[in-house]
Amino acid sequence: MEFNIVTEYNLAALQHMAKALRKTIRKKRSRRSHILGILVVILGIILILSATEWNIKTTVTAIATLAIVIALIFEDGINGYIAWKRRLPGLKSAITTFHESGFHSETEIGASDFSYEIIQQIVLTERYLVFILGTSHGQVYDLQTLQGGSMEFFLDFLTARNGLTVERL
Repeated sequence: MEFNIVTEYNLAALQHMAKALRKTIRKKRSRRSHILGILVVILGIILILSATEWNIKTTVTAIATLAIVIALIFEDGINGYIAWKRRLPGLKSAITTFHESGFHSETEIGASDFSYEIIQQIVLTERYLVFILGTSHGQVYDLQTLQGGSMEFFLDFLTARNGLTVERL
């Protein structure tokens, strides 16, 4: 049994990976950050509304509050963009072959073999499959390019290899 997936490491793929990391392995930390961010935004709004006159302090408070709101709303996009900018040169796409004993990934800069045991969680988004390997590490696969069987059959294949269930976002 063999499955092949070709993945372009574009901004959309990395944003899906960022979302999967945030909603799974980073869930607790992300929730705390969001609560703190919302409290700071509320405090900023209170300070802005209670100002008797518009001055430089009020302007700085408004800009900081707006920046936090933007960061909270576009968190996955920002994290995906940072990952996209930090990717290794030559890592534009990958061809991955999934075998019974592991999976093999080839990029322009080299090839790597992986065991299914390194996967901590498997996440399925609208278009991508994400392997969570750690709090800051993941691998993303474009399911639209899946060859070798249906998506359901492929997901059953993966769960049989490592015993993990697929979490859908």
